[in-house]
Amino acid sequence: MTNSNRIAEEIKESFRQGSTLTKLIYINIGVFLALKIIYLFYFLFVPFSGMGSKEALFYNKFLYYLMVPPDIETLIMRFWTPFTYMFLHFDFLHILFNMLVLFWFGRIFLQYLTQKQLLTTYLVGGLSGAALFIIFFNLLPGLPFGAPMLGASAGVMAIVVAISFFAPNYEVYLPFIGQVKIKYIALFYIFLDILSIAGDNSGGHIAHLGGALYGYLFAIQMRRGKDVGRGFSAFFDGFASMFKPRPKMKVTYKSQARSMTDHDYNKSKAESQKEIDKILDKIAKSGYESLTKKEKEILFKMGNKK
Repeated sequence: MTNSNRIAEEIKESFRQGSTLTKLIYINIGVFLALKIIYLFYFLFVPFSGMGSKEALFYNKFLYYLMVPPDIETLIMRFWTPFTYMFLHFDFLHILFNMLVLFWFGRIFLQYLTQKQLLTTYLVGGLSGAALFIIFFNLLPGLPFGAPMLGASAGVMAIVVAISFFAPNYEVYLPFIGQVKIKYIALFYIFLDILSIAGDNSGGHIAHLGGALYGYLFAIQMRRGKDVGRGFSAFFDGFASMFKPRPKMKVTYKSQARSMTDHDYNKSKAESQKEIDKILDKIAKSGYESLTKKEKEILFKMGNKK
């Protein structure tokens, strides 16, 4: 096996074995690299027309079909764009910043909540950002008509705000500042986005606020023991299952659940859920640090199961 093949296999294995957070980062980086390779061929082999830069032409002829547009008529014709735009980057600093923030806050998110909730928050946050972007540019006359939008920022912002308001007293160390509670970092980002709406990237900052809005709603409801993303998660699971091959063998309960009747299994599952709900209530009232070692282990195991 050559070195290139070995590296490719290691990347594939890392993706298969990685967490949802790892896969989200890999997908974003993979799409970014694919776009750069396509643009390289476009730059080398497509004749230059003399009108505008080649990068602008590439945006117009290719990327615009993946970016979410602000006008309704174009959106109807490109209905897939509210999903594709949230994995789309073309500028290196743009993807670098988004992936660093996703990594930092995604790791904190997974200390408290599940991988499925992380994915749902990213996706629904991205959709919420696209929705607010479209609403604002169609209803507010003071905004200039915006260009199509791309980037993971709305989904990332949803994760930042969700964990910052679910575990507001969690602290991180910032250079030159010291220990800071993450709720203040989230509030700073929100305040900055509000002020920046009047700038050059109005659409992007509006989308950030859309993601933040969903993240806040998710966090507040989770602290009350209700997962508002559960319905979306079921929808995404059902959509993804359409592309998976049907299992040829009958699925049975795992390990100790194999010998259980349906009644016993459902009873055991309900008791486990009740225990998780008590732990989440304790986190909401006293914070994650108040959990016993056993409660943390239970939360971690249930998170991995989901």
